[in-house]
Amino acid sequence: MKEWEVIFADPKGVPTSLLLHAEHCPSEEDAARAIRTHLFPVMDELDLNDFQDRTVSPTARWLKEHSGVTITTIQEAP
Repeated sequence: MKEWEVIFADPKGVPTSLLLHAEHCPSEEDAARAIRTHLFPVMDELDLNDFQDRTVSPTARWLKEHSGVTITTIQEAP
């Protein structure tokens, strides 16, 4: 498995990175789920029915609108 570095701005706007292990580059939604688990472990099973099937990346959209978290880059870790 490869390591992928997800770089994002946390709720305070500070650039932060998170390493994910996957065979292929994670999608924005996969990265958003990992970030949500990392930042908000209690909310890991949050019901996103409001966004489900209406947006491409419901978790990424929720993170941006409700927490100010924005994914900037997903790249293979050096």
